[in-house]
Amino acid sequence: MNTLQSVVRRRRAVAVAGVVSAGLLVLSACDKPTPMATVTVGSDSVNSEATCGGEGDALKPSDLAGCLKDKGIKSISVDPDETVRFGVDPEIADEGWTILMNGQPLTDSSTKTYRTIPGSVFFNAQYGAQGNSTLVSIKEGDKDPSGLWNFKLKKDA
Repeated sequence: MNTLQSVVRRRRAVAVAGVVSAGLLVLSACDKPTPMATVTVGSDSVNSEATCGGEGDALKPSDLAGCLKDKGIKSISVDPDETVRFGVDPEIADEGWTILMNGQPLTDSSTKTYRTIPGSVFFNAQYGAQGNSTLVSIKEGDKDPSGLWNFKLKKDA
């Protein structure tokens, strides 16, 4: 083997090692995604990472209030005669979670990964609904909330 081939192979090895190292550095700089929450109505569903928190640390009450006003909220159409299904990753369920409607608790805390609620509830003034859309949130944590996932339910009927 001549010297030129040896030099080329070394350069390739160094280049490959550099690319691999750079890739690992980029991956280590990425944030770990937060657990997911999903809302399903019929065959349609939307899912989202946490709007706020979701990383295990307690949120301040002022942070929660700001999270409820977030503008980038995913929405789903709901026929009031349909059932709305809520699903959360096990990491959320382990901490306990509550469904909020317009910022107020709609359910007791649960450690299950799945819950169902009749669609009519989200558009009933008796439960605090106003108009044809409702902000629904999933709050992680019983006493000290550590995450909030927001969804907008739009009346479809």
